[in-house]
Amino acid sequence: MTPQPLLSIRDLRVDFRQAGGVTHAVRGVSFDIAKGETLALVGESGSGKSVTALSILKLLPYPPAEHPSGEILFRGENLLDEDDRDLRRVRGNDITMVFQEPMSSLNPLHTVERQIGEILEIHRGMSGSAARKRVIELLDRVGIRDPETRLGSYPHQLSGGQRQRVMIAMALANEPDLLIADEPTTALDVTVQAQILKLLKELQEQHGMAILLITHDLGIVRKVADRVCVMTNGEIVEAGVTKDVYENPQHEYTRHLLAAEPKGDPPAADPTAPVVMEADDLKVWFPIKRGFFRRTVGHIKAVDGVDVTVREGQTLGVVGESGSGKTTLGLALLRMISSNGRIVYLGQEIDTFSFGKMRTMRDDIQIVFQDPYGSLSPRMSIADIVGEGLKVHQTGLSYEERRARVANALTEVGIDPATMDRYPHEFSGGQRQRVAIARAMVLEPKFVMLDEPTSALDMSVQAQIVDLLRDLQKRHGLAYLFISHDLKVVRALANDVIVLRAGKVVEHGPAQKIFERPETDYTKALMAAAFEIEAAPDGVVAQ
Repeated sequence: MTPQPLLSIRDLRVDFRQAGGVTHAVRGVSFDIAKGETLALVGESGSGKSVTALSILKLLPYPPAEHPSGEILFRGENLLDEDDRDLRRVRGNDITMVFQEPMSSLNPLHTVERQIGEILEIHRGMSGSAARKRVIELLDRVGIRDPETRLGSYPHQLSGGQRQRVMIAMALANEPDLLIADEPTTALDVTVQAQILKLLKELQEQHGMAILLITHDLGIVRKVADRVCVMTNGEIVEAGVTKDVYENPQHEYTRHLLAAEPKGDPPAADPTAPVVMEADDLKVWFPIKRGFFRRTVGHIKAVDGVDVTVREGQTLGVVGESGSGKTTLGLALLRMISSNGRIVYLGQEIDTFSFGKMRTMRDDIQIVFQDPYGSLSPRMSIADIVGEGLKVHQTGLSYEERRARVANALTEVGIDPATMDRYPHEFSGGQRQRVAIARAMVLEPKFVMLDEPTSALDMSVQAQIVDLLRDLQKRHGLAYLFISHDLKVVRALANDVIVLRAGKVVEHGPAQKIFERPETDYTKALMAAAFEIEAAPDGVVAQ
């Protein structure tokens, strides 16, 4: 007899009913997951992947969400018929979930220890030293170095990758039967991606845990999934054994996904181009204070003596693991945090400028943040978000002119301008990141810091954004500081590359040389993890 699947979804439909009508987000989806199996749901943003996953634990907002038909059978019981009390026994214990955006999922008022310990207390009755020991063990297993020092940290004190690892530790705390992983490695650098995927595989083998993996990273799917379902427009258009789907895709949309990847070359390097931004011996040291009088006993050297040169029409890529100082370096250059060292923008020394004086230059110096969920105000429409900079820096524009500029910026990044009066929660993660890029580009800046601008985007949209950034750079002579853990995207955009580790530059040079002939062991490890993920050495662990 064929064993009963651990999870069986039958003809699942999800509608969102609002004043303007009904949106059919999921249309008749069916699939099974067996114990110990990894099933991947892949597709572009807005395809219905996350809505399907959230339906399993009834985490959608009811209303406006509703299920006109379908069953979600977990060990033979239909979860759609369960009330909240029964579901609480399943959530976090039998079925757990790693959400796509950790900053929105972690409580900003609770420490790491309290957030992981809460799960252990509710489901296992653990507290005190036993719970602390288990929390430390979990943090260590997901690759956080010196976990004892992170127990008292709050989410805002961790890097994006570290926050995601805390989420994974929370999900694995009770050794669940089914782990729903919604883009679990989106915020992680390539070496930690390899470690996390290896960890999930080990836990799966030890405990027979099933994994529902939701991702846009087809490279990960190829390496970890037993079977794959391809979704678009709320429907599964192709399903099968991963190897068969990759080697012989039957549906046109599957072939489109497999062919989508950032391509092309960066603009030719021009060492004679005018220097837009440069820094000499830049340092950002955070004091470590202890004792009753809070005396400084040491420093965290987030950026330690880094030299930077970014030229007109050129891109400097900054790569390294989470906690290496990439984002801190960018924020220091933009004078958004205090630093020591000379910073020169278009021949003008700005390292002594006050933050107030820097405000007058913000239309020329823009930033795209890593987290589109946290950087877009939920109370402002897309038109107001993108147009806010125009209100501040270009006060002479009329309302109609401002709307036209916003519409043009949205069109350039692939967002329908007709949706500009909607709010961020009405867009997928990838769409929100495109709105964030439009907000920066609408002011036509000269220097742009791009902090993981493609991390939340599916592969085909990554390729579109890379092409867009190259086109804007060529037309306007933009200088980019491109921070990313996705080395494939960096290779498609950057002329020069800086490799950071623990705040120091371990390698710097032309991008082609760095990618083809890396000199240091650390850079070689990054390249191995990025372009052949199983080759990443276990010894390289993020800060």
